[in-house]
Amino acid sequence: MIENRDVQKDLKQLDAILKEQGISRRDAMKMMGIGSLSALMMGNTEAEAATFANASEAKGKILIVGGGLAGMSTAARLTNQLANPDITVIEPGELSVSYQPGQTLVGAGVWKQSDIQYKRDDFVPSGVKLVKETAVEFDPDSNTVVTDKGTKISYDYLVIAAGIQLNYAAIEGLEEAGELFSSGKNTKAVDIMTALGVSSIYSADGSAATWINMQKFIANAKKGKKVKGVFTHPNTPIKCGGAPKKIMYLTNARLKEAGKDARANADLHFYPNGSTMFGVPEYHEAIKAQFEREGFKWSYAHNLTAIRDGKAIFNHHWKEKGEWDEDLEEFGVDLKSEEVAVDFDFLHVTPPMKAPDTIGKSPIGSRKGWVPVKKETLQHVKFPNVFALGDIAAVPMGKTGGSARKQYKVVVNNIISMMENGKIPDSNLKYAGYTVCPLITSIGTVMLAEFNWTKKPTPFVPLDPTKERYIWWLLKVYLLKPMTIYGMLSGKA
Repeated sequence: MIENRDVQKDLKQLDAILKEQGISRRDAMKMMGIGSLSALMMGNTEAEAATFANASEAKGKILIVGGGLAGMSTAARLTNQLANPDITVIEPGELSVSYQPGQTLVGAGVWKQSDIQYKRDDFVPSGVKLVKETAVEFDPDSNTVVTDKGTKISYDYLVIAAGIQLNYAAIEGLEEAGELFSSGKNTKAVDIMTALGVSSIYSADGSAATWINMQKFIANAKKGKKVKGVFTHPNTPIKCGGAPKKIMYLTNARLKEAGKDARANADLHFYPNGSTMFGVPEYHEAIKAQFEREGFKWSYAHNLTAIRDGKAIFNHHWKEKGEWDEDLEEFGVDLKSEEVAVDFDFLHVTPPMKAPDTIGKSPIGSRKGWVPVKKETLQHVKFPNVFALGDIAAVPMGKTGGSARKQYKVVVNNIISMMENGKIPDSNLKYAGYTVCPLITSIGTVMLAEFNWTKKPTPFVPLDPTKERYIWWLLKVYLLKPMTIYGMLSGKA
């Protein structure tokens, strides 16, 4: 059991594994862009002094909408790099900086919900003004934002880091669950889902409920009941695209812990809307091989549309050859679909996701809701003094914490360049689409899927990225959270 592991013993094993590859733990962390965690957590006065000495004298009013990981990290880095920062953050959530990547581990009983909850007010950078309200109106022509309390705030530069909404309401039967934010107070919505047999790790409250529901599922399998676990992936972009599979892998691991018979009595079936396991071919093939090894089932092109009469209802869709078009001299394509009803004993729902309507349908939004930005600079396509990062930004990839870690540095560099010169130099740091998904494949192994817009593996450490490794489990469980909470949220990692 992970709870009984010895951290120092684990880290020594990590060092031994790295030594076989001819690299040290420090070098591996540098390769991954993490740096020294002890310096980040304890404070590095030399680095801080250097930052202050080289701080830009540029001035301007910066407004950040969203005080989660992406927004608060941006505020911290701007504070570090400006001699006279004037920064305001709009964020109503008391736990907005909670560690969302840990929700998968909470859902499998590896961590407790309290292990991932962090208070917003403990991470507001010194000198930053915090408005505990919600931005609801945007007027980029007059450079103003209005909150739900009627507060009107002007800016010279605007950063949108408002995150993404979990649109459970789009699924028939879950309308009352509504549209949620991950770190909000979602107990009522979770109760509604639980009553229907639905689990979901995409909210902090939901992840805690998932572990309770999973234990009941496993107990039934252990008693000899034939049970079916169903796991979904919707037809919208989502944060952490690997999470729908991670919770399936962890359910499998917990079933194995319960005994050979428990696993044999459980059918685990994955229903993704898409036609592959992963957008990067190498990772797709690796995951498919893992599924085959573990005896999982999967059905592509299935989108969950309803929970009805105790069944999961999917829209199964496909294409067929249509009639011959004499003008184009080619066959057309007919879109076909059918409704499929699936029984379940444990249903994990990954909800459709969207930008908040107050942003998506505003002048700074787009037809699809996301904030449209130039993918390398993260600068708005219409308003040069507006930037967006994190889950809400309309970039080809990048709805992970690892993406935000690359993005916020680009946004800060570009805002300071705009403040100093009125433009972004071509020489500035660019976002290349880096995304990382620590794909948990069991309790003790992780496949570290790193990639960018080339859709090719881009590992920072010279190890085969398609292999599941204990070393990446150590990274996931022991290093990534402190790197995020004490590194990114200080503006240094």
